[in-house]
Amino acid sequence: MTAESSFRASPLGPDAARKLDDLIGIVSADEALWISGYLAGFASKAGQGFRDAAPKTEAVATEPLVILFGSQTGHSAELARHIERRAIGMGLAARAIDMASYPLQEVKSLRHLLLVVSTYGEGEPPDAARGFHEFLMGRRAPRLPGAEFAVLGLGDSSFRHFCKTAREFDARLEELGAHRLMPRLDCDVDYEDPAETWIEATLAAIAPHLTKVPVVSVATSIPSAGGYDEANPFPAPLLDTIPLTGRGSDKVVRHVELSLEGSGLVYQPGDALGVHPRNDPALVAELIETLHLDRDALIAEGGQQQPLATVLEQTREITLATSRFIDLYGDAAKARKLKTLTRPDKRDELEAYLKGRQIADIVREFPAKGIEPGSFVTMLRKLRPRLYSLASSPLVYPDEAHLTVGLVAFGAAERPRRGVASGWLAERVGPEDTVPVFVAANEHFRLPADPTRPILMIGAGTGVAPFRAFMQQREAIGASGRNWLFFGDRRFRTDFLYQTEWQRLVKTGLLTRMDVAFSRDQAEKVYVQHRLLEQAKDVFAWIEAGGHVYVCGDASTLAPAVEAALTRIVADHGGLGPEQAADYLKRLQREGRYQRDVY
Repeated sequence: MTAESSFRASPLGPDAARKLDDLIGIVSADEALWISGYLAGFASKAGQGFRDAAPKTEAVATEPLVILFGSQTGHSAELARHIERRAIGMGLAARAIDMASYPLQEVKSLRHLLLVVSTYGEGEPPDAARGFHEFLMGRRAPRLPGAEFAVLGLGDSSFRHFCKTAREFDARLEELGAHRLMPRLDCDVDYEDPAETWIEATLAAIAPHLTKVPVVSVATSIPSAGGYDEANPFPAPLLDTIPLTGRGSDKVVRHVELSLEGSGLVYQPGDALGVHPRNDPALVAELIETLHLDRDALIAEGGQQQPLATVLEQTREITLATSRFIDLYGDAAKARKLKTLTRPDKRDELEAYLKGRQIADIVREFPAKGIEPGSFVTMLRKLRPRLYSLASSPLVYPDEAHLTVGLVAFGAAERPRRGVASGWLAERVGPEDTVPVFVAANEHFRLPADPTRPILMIGAGTGVAPFRAFMQQREAIGASGRNWLFFGDRRFRTDFLYQTEWQRLVKTGLLTRMDVAFSRDQAEKVYVQHRLLEQAKDVFAWIEAGGHVYVCGDASTLAPAVEAALTRIVADHGGLGPEQAADYLKRLQREGRYQRDVY
C-alpha cells in the first residue's frame, strides 16, 4: 500500500498529508516504526487528563480489528484486552476474543487480525488455543489474501521452544496469503515495555487501513478499575501452614492458608493465586559475597533508589539462569566457556550445564572481578509472580485462600538450593509475615454449570489442589453429580495428600469413586494413567453420560500420558480409530468437557 492510498480516508489536509508523505519517504523502516509508536503513544496520552469528561464523538472503524488471544496463565488475555481498549481509544472498532470461542467458519472473513498467544510445555499452544491452532495449521484453513495481521508472542527464553506457537501462527498466516503488517514480537517474561512499544506501533500502522465513521465513545469516561491485581498485590496475612507429607517422605509439601479479609478479591474453584515471592536472604548474601559487592549500594529500581540487597531479594530473579544472563555475565567474567554455550549450535550443552545450577553456582564457578552492582542487576530478569492452583472454595472458606505448595529442592547438603516461591512459602514465611497475592482467573478450568453432571478429576502430587476446591464447592451447593478422583504420588504412607479429607468424602458418598496410584510402593511403577486404563470401561461410560474430565499436573509428563490413555479408552470402548478417538477428545475440549490445568 502506498502512502498516498493510505491517506485517502485520512482527516489530514492536503498540505499536512504531503509533508507526512515526504517524511515517510526519507526515513528508514526502524525510524518509521519508532515514529508510528511515538504518535500512537502521544494520541493515547492526550486524553488522560479528561478521564472524567463527558463522552465525546470520535471515529470508529466499520471493519473491526479482531484481536485473538490464546492464554494459559492469563497474560495473553490481559494484553489482548489492553490492545482492545487502546484501539477503541484511537477510534477503532476492536474485539478481543478468546481463540477457544472464535467461530472457525469466520476465519475466511478476517481482514484485520492481531494475534496474542503464549507457548507452554514442550512448545505447545495453550489448551484454549489448541483447536484454533490445529485448524489454521490444517488443510481446511482458508486462503487469506485480503487479510493483514501481526503476531505478539509470550514465552520464557529459558525454555527451548521459546514463543514457538507465535512463530507457527506468524509463518502460517503468511503462507495462507495474509500480509504481515508488523514484524512478530517474541516477548520474554519481562514483556511489559517491549509489548507496549509494539502495540503502539502496530495500532498506528493498522489505523489508516480502516474506514472510520463517527460514533459516540465512552472510553474516556470509564473509570479505571481499582482493587488488587498483579501490579498492586494484596498483602495477605499468613493464617497457617501445615505439613502434608509424612515423616520419611523424600519431598516436602505444605498446605498454606492465607487471609484475604478486606481485600475484595473474588475467585472461583479452578482459579489460581498469584504470589509475588521473595528471594532467600542467604542466597542474596552469597551472591554479594562472591562478587565482592556493596550490599548497601543504591540501585535505581521501580522509580526509586534502593539498596542492592533489597533489589536482589525483592525484585530480581537470582535463581534461574537464562541464556541472556550467561551471555552477559560471560562477557563480564571473561569466561570463554560461558560465551561458547550461548551459540545456537550449543543449545543442548547449555541446557545440560544449567540443569541443577542456579545463578549463584555459576557466579561461584566463574567469579567476575570488579563488576559494578548496577551492571550485575541489569543482567537479571525481573522477579515474576508464581501461580498456585487454589485449593479452597470461597463458599466454604470465605476470605481465605488455600494453597498446596511442593518445595522445589536440590543441590548438595553444604549448598542447598530452593525454588524461589516454594522455598519462601514452605520454609521461611512466618506468622507475622504477609504474602503479596492476586487472583489469576482461569476461565478454562471450571466446574460444569449443570451440577448434575458427573466429573472425573485426574491429578498427581500437588496437582490435586484444585480438586479439593472442586469437592468443597460441589458439597457446599449440594451438587448431585457423581465425582471420581484419580490421584497419584510416590508412597501411600508418606505422600497421600489430604488423605483424611478424601476418606471423609468417600464415606459420605460425595466422592463416588477414588482410584490411587502410588508409584514407588511396588517394584513396577504405577501412575494415574495406568489406573485410568484399568477402569477404562467405566471411565468411558462416565464420559458418555455427559461427564467432564479435568487434568491437573505436569505438562511434560502427566498431561501427555493421561491424554494418550484417554485416547486409547475412547478408541477401545467407542469403536473408533486413533484419529477418530483424537477428534472425540477435541470435541470434548471444544465443549468445555475436557479441561486441563497443566504447568
